[in-house]
Amino acid sequence: MRFTEIGQQLRAYRLESGLRAEEIAARLGVSRAALYRYEKGEVIKLDTIKRLAELLKISPLSLLGIGVEYYNRPIGYFERIRQIEETADQILQLYGPICYLTTSDAYDSALGEAFEEAADQASVERTSMRSMAEQVMGILAARKRMYAMRRPGIIAMVSLSSVQRLLEAGVAGGINVSERVRRICRDVAVTEVENMAALMETEPMGLQFGLLTGAEPSSAFKILRARDRVSLAINPFRSDTHPSSHTGVAMITGADEAIAAHQRVAETSWRDALKGPSGAARLRQLVATAVPA
Repeated sequence: MRFTEIGQQLRAYRLESGLRAEEIAARLGVSRAALYRYEKGEVIKLDTIKRLAELLKISPLSLLGIGVEYYNRPIGYFERIRQIEETADQILQLYGPICYLTTSDAYDSALGEAFEEAADQASVERTSMRSMAEQVMGILAARKRMYAMRRPGIIAMVSLSSVQRLLEAGVAGGINVSERVRRICRDVAVTEVENMAALMETEPMGLQFGLLTGAEPSSAFKILRARDRVSLAINPFRSDTHPSSHTGVAMITGADEAIAAHQRVAETSWRDALKGPSGAARLRQLVATAVPA
C-alpha cells in the first residue's frame, strides 16, 4: 500500500466531509496528532482505514486508491488535484473558459472578494462559509505556487462559448455579489482572456492553448501524467465555483480504458482547435465585442 497516497486522499476526503480533524480523531478514538500523521503518510492499519471510510461515507477501496474517487464538493476535489499536480509532468485540460494555473493574482483577488461577499450575505452559515472559502483559496494558491516551481507541461483547450460567458458574467459568475464586485469580476475576466490570447500568440515552451469553436464539449476533464502513473479527473467544478456548491460530482480514476477514451476525445478536439495567432485573434475579437467602446 502507498501510505503517502492514502494520507493524501484522507486529507481530501476530510475536507470534503466538512468534519474538523478533532471530530474525526475523537470518533476514531485516536489523537488529532495521530490523524495528521496518517495524512502525512504514516503506516495506517486496515481496520483504521475501514473505520475511516465508514466515518467519511466512502468506500475503503477509494481510500486505498483502488477504483474511482468521488467528490461532491469543490474543496475535496481541489485538494486532491493539488496533490496529483505535485508530481504531474504533463496536464491536459479540456473545456472551461480558462486554465487556472496560468491566471494572474488579480483572478484570485476577485475570487476572494466574491467569496467574502457571499459569506457576508449568509446568516447562520456565515462562519463556516468563510472558513471553507479560506481553505479553498489556500488550496488554489498552493496549486499556483507548485506550478511556478515545477512548470509541468500544459495543453489547455477552452471553448469559445465558455469564454463568452466568462466575459459576460465575469469571474465567479454564479455567485450573487454587489455591482461593485461584479464590475471587478468582469474587468478581471477581460484581463485573463487578454492574457490567454497573449500566451496563445507567443506559445511559451511547455504551454499550449487551443480554442474550441464547434459544439461545446459535454464534459470537462483533465489527464495528469506523472512518471509512474496517469490520472483522469472529470470535473463539474470551475475554479470560481463557490466552495459550498453542490452542483455535481467530480471523479478521479487511473483506469486505463477511461484514460484512453478521454485521450481520444482530447486528440480530436486539439486537431480541430484554433491555435497560435489565429486563436489569439479570435479571443481578442471576443473581448472587443464584449467590452463597450
